[in-house]
Amino acid sequence: MNRDLFDKTRADLAIERLRAFQPPEGYYLAFSGGKDSVCIKALADMAGVKYDAHYSVTTIDPPELLRFIREHHGDVVWDRPKQTMWRAVIKNGAPPTRIMRYCCEEFKEHGGDGRIVLTGIRWAESTNRAKRKMAEPCNKGGKYYVHPIIDWADEDAWAFIHENDLPYCSLYDEGFDRIGCIMCPLARRRKQLRDAERWPRFYQLWLRAFDEMVKHWAARGKPRRWADGQAVMDWWLNEQDGSGEPDNQLPLW
Repeated sequence: MNRDLFDKTRADLAIERLRAFQPPEGYYLAFSGGKDSVCIKALADMAGVKYDAHYSVTTIDPPELLRFIREHHGDVVWDRPKQTMWRAVIKNGAPPTRIMRYCCEEFKEHGGDGRIVLTGIRWAESTNRAKRKMAEPCNKGGKYYVHPIIDWADEDAWAFIHENDLPYCSLYDEGFDRIGCIMCPLARRRKQLRDAERWPRFYQLWLRAFDEMVKHWAARGKPRRWADGQAVMDWWLNEQDGSGEPDNQLPLW
């Protein structure tokens, strides 16, 4: 990694940040298994700070990612949800979308209450994340976030991984630039279709959940917006591509 005028690399600065914010009880390290959280966990080890790492299981996780975490990060705690994504779809009466992000709140953002939470969030990831601060409070759960590599580019993360010979999930070598939930509703349609082709079993599970959702709400006398699960799937993929009709309220009936 390149050095600044004070002969420090970005990794050196991240380590200084980790030491500066270290709480007596240690950090809650939010570990996703992606390249950025691999960097954060390695940096925390280099900094010698105390932490407990947690992976939030969503039930729509890529099998390759789960295998990577098991093989290379055995110390990570797996936090399992109260229900599957499929049950959440049925309960909410609609699939999660860019507007209705109940999936993030229920499956990803519930851990670390009352703790200082380490993440691998970076400004370069998205427009929304470019607005984040390196250290910031959370409006829920009394958490405080610290993002030690917030100013890193993708190239910085990969340089750190290669320079330190860190293992990473094999999906990156298959062309995946980001790794997350299968057919993630925050992804564009082309990436959802890529996921459906890569993991056809999960496509069928989404489709079955949509079918059950339609039947569940129809049985309760709700007007039918969709005829069946396939109609939901078609709407969902179009909506994610910006060509559908996004709706702000649940359920969508």
